[in-house]
Amino acid sequence: MSSNNNSTPKLQSFPMNGGDGPHSYLKNSDLQREATNASRTMIEDAIAEKLDVKSFSSNPFRLADLGCSVGPNTFIAMQHIVEAIERKYSEEGLKTQMPEFQIFFNDHSTNDFNTLFSSLPAERRYFACGVPGSFHGRLFPEGSIHLMYSSYALQWLSKVPEELLDKNSPAWNRGRILYSSAPDEVSQAYAAQFENDMEKFLCARAKELVVGGIMVLIMPALPDGIPASQIPSGFMFDLLGATLVDMAIEGLITEHQVDSFNLPVYAASREQMIGLVTRNGFLSIERMKIVNTASKHGGKECGMHLRAGLEGIIAQHFGSGIVDGLFDRFSKKAVEFSHQLESSHKEGTQLFIVLRRK
Repeated sequence: MSSNNNSTPKLQSFPMNGGDGPHSYLKNSDLQREATNASRTMIEDAIAEKLDVKSFSSNPFRLADLGCSVGPNTFIAMQHIVEAIERKYSEEGLKTQMPEFQIFFNDHSTNDFNTLFSSLPAERRYFACGVPGSFHGRLFPEGSIHLMYSSYALQWLSKVPEELLDKNSPAWNRGRILYSSAPDEVSQAYAAQFENDMEKFLCARAKELVVGGIMVLIMPALPDGIPASQIPSGFMFDLLGATLVDMAIEGLITEHQVDSFNLPVYAASREQMIGLVTRNGFLSIERMKIVNTASKHGGKECGMHLRAGLEGIIAQHFGSGIVDGLFDRFSKKAVEFSHQLESSHKEGTQLFIVLRRK
């Protein structure tokens, strides 16, 4: 951990849809909530078994949600975590030493923090703060956070791998928007970008966590031996890419626009994460488990889910005028290929990780 300053490089930002309208992330984040709920018991167990509250002398107890978006999922998760920590203090005979709680809600500066904080629960047992900035760099003072949490945010890369846009590169991703059905060179470029980002993430968090503090990460996973195109997210992204190609053929957008558009998302394998944490050296792996969060959603629901997460980046590249038509077409295509979507590999597509600061 050689960094000794608080400067954070300017990185690309991909915020979820803000506000509380019909296409907002606030109204279309059920899939993420289901994934978080599936890990609730494991989070409680991690706090009960791995968090040594007797070693913490500072008050308040500080938590951070990295990539919180606009709620309500972050508030649900934070409330569960605070309750689990309170139980831990009580079980350790420290009820009279119960600390106050301070929670830092972090996301890019372009996140809709107004919607986030206007929907803060009225009855809450913590003080809330907003921390704008990329989690691929430093966010907090050294040794200041007791528990960090991030759910379905770490799949976002800091930027699209540059090789994908170079026509002379073997990784030029012509006619596709992701690596899921692309040649190996494209997958390797994505993997290299993810590993570079994750190394920076882990280095920053290791500085910011107190010794003995824990970090809970929930993220999309690529199961061993399963192609990215055969997991639900990969299949949906391929359908979205095919929809864009159809629109280019019809002249609604240009072929160049499709060829120059790539989604900055990546699903890591368990082995990748083990290697990255091991190389960091300042964090121990307390638990790392592939979790099954299989859930059934129809084509329209899938379309609404994707739109809430991707509308901003799509409108920025193609213009806002195509958004309604694109997701109408995608929803129809998702219904048409619903059998393939339902038969895609759903088991083991979420990675649950607990790390502890050495």
